[in-house]
Amino acid sequence: MLFENKYIQQRIEKAKNLRELGVNPYANESKRNTTITKYLNVNSDVFQKEDKRDEKRHYIVAGRIKFFRLMGKASFLKIEDESGILQIYVSRDNLPEGFYNNIFKKNIEVGDIIEVGGYPFVTGKGELSLHVDDVQILTKSISPLPEKYHGIQDKELRYRQRYLDLIMNSEVRKTFHIRSKVVSLTRRFFESKGFLEVETPMMHPIAGGANAKPFTTHHNALGVDRFLRIAPELYLKRLIVGGFEAVFEINRNFRNEGMDATHNPEFTSIEFYWAYKTYKDLIAITKEYFEYLFEHLDLPTVLPYGDNEIDFNQFSEIPLIQSLYEIGEVPQEIVEDREKIIAFMKKENLEVNENMNLGQLQGELFDEYVEEKLINPTFITEYPVEISPLARRNDEKLHLTDRFELFIAGKEIANAFSELNDPIDQLERFESQMAAKDGGDDEAHEMDEDFVNALSYGMAPTAGQGIGIDRLVMMLTNQHTIRDVLLFPAMKPIKHEIDLHADEEN
Repeated sequence: MLFENKYIQQRIEKAKNLRELGVNPYANESKRNTTITKYLNVNSDVFQKEDKRDEKRHYIVAGRIKFFRLMGKASFLKIEDESGILQIYVSRDNLPEGFYNNIFKKNIEVGDIIEVGGYPFVTGKGELSLHVDDVQILTKSISPLPEKYHGIQDKELRYRQRYLDLIMNSEVRKTFHIRSKVVSLTRRFFESKGFLEVETPMMHPIAGGANAKPFTTHHNALGVDRFLRIAPELYLKRLIVGGFEAVFEINRNFRNEGMDATHNPEFTSIEFYWAYKTYKDLIAITKEYFEYLFEHLDLPTVLPYGDNEIDFNQFSEIPLIQSLYEIGEVPQEIVEDREKIIAFMKKENLEVNENMNLGQLQGELFDEYVEEKLINPTFITEYPVEISPLARRNDEKLHLTDRFELFIAGKEIANAFSELNDPIDQLERFESQMAAKDGGDDEAHEMDEDFVNALSYGMAPTAGQGIGIDRLVMMLTNQHTIRDVLLFPAMKPIKHEIDLHADEEN
């Protein structure tokens, strides 16, 4: 049960004491007139004053108590707001009679949120602080914070109680500030290029736009099942058919698949579609996009990532099949022969599905031998048709498509291609995907007759791309699991949640 812990009970008692003393432990009004960082910046000149103080200035700041040192008639505290940490000095003689001994000392502690007013001064140890003449309690914290120096050691707890993780770890807050900026800058960049931001459905009658297993829900009013979107692609391309020439959507997608360091059941990406352009134009705009991000994020273009460094000045490009032998060191003579690939994989003790076609096997070789070696940004181009059901065939190499994926630090960050706009070719590929589904591939693409019908009215030559925002933020912040860049990642239920669900079913 909640709040049975004896330390929590002690804090609840203190909240009760405050009420009895006429102090609301959950006040609703604040007179804060500056943030901590602004306070520190504005008053940096106090260091130059002869007595290192300025009693003519008065500021009101607020924040959570992170440190509390009681010294009889006075106390030093450190409070934190979103912008930073400030040391404050609270003296009995500067507060109303009885407040320090009866209210402050007995009922205020680490974790509480307070508002303090006072003037700037520099301590004997050289720290710009606030000399307090007024204290207001804004929020009493009844759950004690983790011990400062050890913080939260349990990562599972950090993810489940992200609010506590954010309270204790300023670096975690910094990561999510960067994430927010990336989303904002992404929107600004594409708008500056003339793209129109649009919104497409989150619930689809057909799970389309990618090869993935969907989440299923039921629409009561219509009496039909719907699928949470796995990608917005087919709806965005319908808009190109309709006459929009450049559209984008920053979207949440849902895939009912496994969870690992780079996969969460729901994730964020941007997809954009650009009429009268090819995948080569997308390579150029992607480079521009990264330049724009680094210009506005105030990050160096060479960033650490684990034991590696990512040089965002070094973009390269190589066809997939060529990468197998030049980067993956797979024997060149086998990479375009299905039977030889199967024999090679068996020799290497790799699991191999002998029902796979040549393109699928080439994709397996890439995943095994190439992907993790792509540290600096690398565009892998010319994907086989068999693993690119929505991409346009290359005019000269009909077994390949005009497609690329961008890899950074061994992870796929973006997928793009010149779009297939031949309705007959698209119909045949859907039919091929349906055959694969009948053969047991539950991630094969569904047939979407309405989309084929839309193409039959004519879609201008178009290029489209998706960029994974979550993975991109991982690269920029040196995080190695997607859960560290999601505020509330998917988690396995804990035991009492399972028991509660079972009770509801019974």
